[in-house]
Formats: sequence, structure tokens, C-alpha cells
Amino acid sequence: MTEAYIYDALRTPRGKGRKDGALHEVTALRLSALTLNALKERNNLDGHAVEDVIWGNVTQVMEQGGCLARSAVLASDLDQSIPGLAINRFCASGMEAVNLAANQVKGGAGMAYIAGGVEMMGRVPMGSDGAAIAADPSVAMDTYFVPQGISADIIATQYGHSRDDADALAVASQQRAKQAWDEKRFAKSVITVRDQNGLAILDYDEYMRPQTDMQSLGALNPAFQAMGEVMPGFDAVALLKYPHLEKINHIHHAGNSSGIVDGSAAVLIGNKEFGEKYGLKPRARIRATTKIGTDPTIMLTGPVPATKKILAESGMSISDIDLFEVNEAFASVVMLFMEAFNVEHEKVNVNGGSIAMGHPLGATGAMIIGTLLDELERQDKQIGLATLCVASGMGAATIIERV
Repeated sequence: MTEAYIYDALRTPRGKGRKDGALHEVTALRLSALTLNALKERNNLDGHAVEDVIWGNVTQVMEQGGCLARSAVLASDLDQSIPGLAINRFCASGMEAVNLAANQVKGGAGMAYIAGGVEMMGRVPMGSDGAAIAADPSVAMDTYFVPQGISADIIATQYGHSRDDADALAVASQQRAKQAWDEKRFAKSVITVRDQNGLAILDYDEYMRPQTDMQSLGALNPAFQAMGEVMPGFDAVALLKYPHLEKINHIHHAGNSSGIVDGSAAVLIGNKEFGEKYGLKPRARIRATTKIGTDPTIMLTGPVPATKKILAESGMSISDIDLFEVNEAFASVVMLFMEAFNVEHEKVNVNGGSIAMGHPLGATGAMIIGTLLDELERQDKQIGLATLCVASGMGAATIIERV
């Protein structure tokens, strides 16, 4: 089978996903086009160089509606001969875009693809699409639907994660992100977002709060306790499915959960011939990809079975992996992953994660693949695994290997 190589990966900074965020006046279309243009320009690509643009975005309504991928192509410097595919696997959309592209290349369906995603959470609020999993009683009742924050607290309760455990992981994420920025570890991948006059709008991850410590987090109230306990609260729904828990322990809050942000990311994926044609050197090969469905109520456990599946399918073991990127949707997700595989925190999210820098839903999967590749190169390591939990009970994973 043909190998699929990563030739480049870049992302925008993450802006606060609210009205006073630096990217609030930038549409998903414009940010996507800017990202596509940056990838094209710095790799000296022809406008028709790739077979397709596969673009993840989760809330596909209003200005993120339609086929945003195709709109982004038309708004960019790519040729109109390139189509676009908009996809949604919730939080794994950006990763799924990369995985789809890689498997298309491996199967011989074109020489190269651009894959990634975008989410402007400050402009198109999460949940504004009225998803059936939450809004239609015929599925919500049968699946014991609860919001993701409740799911995170169910994990904490099930696996004995304390508030202090979660807060300590959050503080580490902030400290690592600050160190990464201070040491310019993201310099290779982060592009500056500029306005129409070429003036910089944002060139750093705006959501970060490096002053965060255990004391400041300790002052925050649990974010999901009220919706869980106020009758008829979601805790009651959860306990119908998991009666052995007796009571949900609410440990998550804004400080140990992922931030709502705006951002975009793109990955250039191609075969050997593509690189030779454009004089590009491959940075890594995509060794394996996978996805899986999981329990839709506890919902966020997907990184564990997804990782087990991808390791089995690729004939690898957890000890073969040098570095991990596990999306920090909530602190308990990462803690569960480390416990399940007995992986030390020193190998996981070494530059911080979504708790510190934010989680732009449709873009995050592509972002963490790029971050993983940069860090493998920085540490001169060989193999990395990226994985995310996914809403309504799914998981996805990608293994990359430097070449």
C-alpha cells in the first residue's frame, strides 16, 4: 500500500471564544481561507496541487453551514478545480479529516490532500445546531443523555478522581503551555492572523492563564453540579444507568475543563511522488488511524478503547509510543487515559493542552497532530499517538512516525 506522509502542519493561534476575543470579528470562512493560503504559500504549491480539502467543523449552521470546506477553497488561493468535503465527528473532526485524507492517499485516490478544520465558537455557539442526541427525546431518553460536563464528572466518580487531582493536572497544563510559548516551541507551526491591511490580529494563544495555581482553582465552584442536582437533574439520569455509583462527585469547573476558543488548523498529506514533484521532504508518515463507538452516557472514555484498537491493528504496544497527545476536554479524560495504560504524565501533553489553550472543536484534532509532530522533532523521538474523546460516545486516534 502507498505510504501517506505529513509534509507540513500549521495552525492559527487560539482566540477567546467570546465577543472580546481577538478573533471574534473573523469568520470561519476567512480563517479557513487564511490557513489554506498559508499552507499553500510556505510549501510553494500550485493552486491545483491537492486532490481535495477535507475540513472538520462541528456546529455546521449559519456561517459555518453548507459545505464550509468548498466555500473555503473558493475564498482561498486554491484553484476552483479542488473540491471540498466538510465533515463532523464532533471533537475529533479535525483528526478524522486527517485520517480520511491519509487513507485516501494510501488507497491511491489522489497524490495529496489538505486536511484540518475550524471552529469559531464565539460566533457560532456550541449546541446552536439543535443536535438530535440532545434535543430529540426518542434518542436522548434511550441513550440516557447527559451533557459532557456531567459525563466528565461520572468518569471522576467511577474512577475515583479527586478535585485536587483534576486541579493539579490543570495547573500543569497551564505551566507547560507557558513554557512552550516562552521557549518558542510552537514557532514552526503557529501562523499570525492578520486583517485586510496586513496588521496582526493575533499571534499567540489568547486563552492561556499562566498565573493559575491550586488556590485560584480551589475558589471555583463545580460547573456542572447545579444541572446535575436540581430536579429533575442529569445526575438522576446518570444514576438510572449507573446505580452502583450512588452519587455523582462533581469535580470539574472552568479551570480544569477545556476552554471555548476560536481557531483553525491544516495538515498537508501526500504520497512520495507528491513530495518529489514539489521538492518537499516528508516529516512523518501516518502509520495507523482508527475510530470507535463507546458508551454514549459516560461518553468521554473513547481514548482508551481507541488506543487499544489502534495498537492491536498496527501490531504495536503502548511501550512503542514515545509521546502522547490526549485532548484535555476535561481533566478526568486525561487521568483515565494515563491510568489505563500506566503512562507517566511526562510523556503526555508535554506542551500543555486544551485546558490551558482551549479546544476549538473542529480544529483540535488537526492541531494536536501538528503539536505531536513538532514535539517528536524537538525531542528527537520517533513515534507519537494522538487521541480524543468524542461527544455522544466515540473515540479516535492516529499514530505518526517520523521519517
